[in-house]
Amino acid sequence: MKAYLTRTVLPTVEKSIQITGSKSESNRLLILRALYPNLHIENLSESDDTHYLQKALSSREEIIDVHHAGTAMRFLTAYFACKENSQVVLTGSERMQERPIGILVRALQTLGATIHYEKKEGFPPLKILGKSLQKNQVSIAANTSSQFISALMLVAPLLPKGLTLQLEGAVTSVPYINMTLALLKELRIEGRFSKNQIQILYKKSIAPQTVTVESDWSSASYFYSIVALSEGLKLTLKSYKKNSLQGDAALSEIYAELGVKTTFWETENAITLSKTTKALPHKGVWNLVNTPDIAQTIAVTCFGLGIDCELTGLHTLKIKETDRLEALKTELEKFGAQITVDHQSLQLMASDVIRENVTLNTYNDHRMAMAFAPLALKTSLTIDDCMVVTKSFPTFWEDLSHLGISVTLQ
Repeated sequence: MKAYLTRTVLPTVEKSIQITGSKSESNRLLILRALYPNLHIENLSESDDTHYLQKALSSREEIIDVHHAGTAMRFLTAYFACKENSQVVLTGSERMQERPIGILVRALQTLGATIHYEKKEGFPPLKILGKSLQKNQVSIAANTSSQFISALMLVAPLLPKGLTLQLEGAVTSVPYINMTLALLKELRIEGRFSKNQIQILYKKSIAPQTVTVESDWSSASYFYSIVALSEGLKLTLKSYKKNSLQGDAALSEIYAELGVKTTFWETENAITLSKTTKALPHKGVWNLVNTPDIAQTIAVTCFGLGIDCELTGLHTLKIKETDRLEALKTELEKFGAQITVDHQSLQLMASDVIRENVTLNTYNDHRMAMAFAPLALKTSLTIDDCMVVTKSFPTFWEDLSHLGISVTLQ
């Protein structure tokens, strides 16, 4: 299915939107609920990733297919490795079978896990024979995907001796590690993260408890972009808080430089985004090592605003749903951008011209579709495979139509 977006000038009236719960929080809490069934979760993400994880956790099948859900693949690898007497083959889409998982598998094997590669060494599918892991110390590269680290942290309370995790090198994606630790502590599971070491204690059971998931800040990024590219839209997003566990809450500071003011309404758990008259910088420079998921959105926003940008700390983008750096370069160039990328950074040169009627390739990547959609405020475009957005944001196109953006799905 394609999405046809016609260039739209949005009215300046105020609008409001309810965004689904954070995928990152939801998926962590689902693993914890599998360990502690008396945990109740509210405002769960409606994303495909969360759906596949829920389905896998309740499945009694020997072969479990997580499709494109990278978080589910990583978290479930650790979960099933520690689940006594279980035997599963964990697989996914063709792209998932190209995404490396060897670092996590080696760490689990060091702890005593029995995991075999069904096809290519270091990649899914995996055959996992679950058992109690008696060892309690392991090292892992600190600059690897934070989901590998979080996967180990989430199952740590199940290990009879707990877990001491040594991070080797410079730590990246710290907010996601802190999110995992904060959710563990919310369940009264003892843990600490100091320098390059994480320690989590064994916890046999927890008291019955309800946790409400905050709405997803990564999904909010597309609306920050829309406000930035609008003439004066004012937009309220519901179920957000100032003291967020999500690293992508840094959006409020980044977009302040791009002409968007964030007002927090703490009594209502909401934020209002409004266009400001602040002069834009000639060039935006941001290190996104802690917030790589918003890189695509920021790059497209800067292109739409006609300003240069330099984004660094993006080394993890090359192993996402697609190589996001190369995908960004290819698709932005279609619109007339001048852009260069290397293994961990992107540089965009401002352009006075935005080409019309470009067809965007999404590469099976939900964030490609959603990051480029705000360009409808500057030009008309077509987005191929547009329903890929259901991976994280099933109501995305409906919400854009609610704002007044002309979207036709065919």
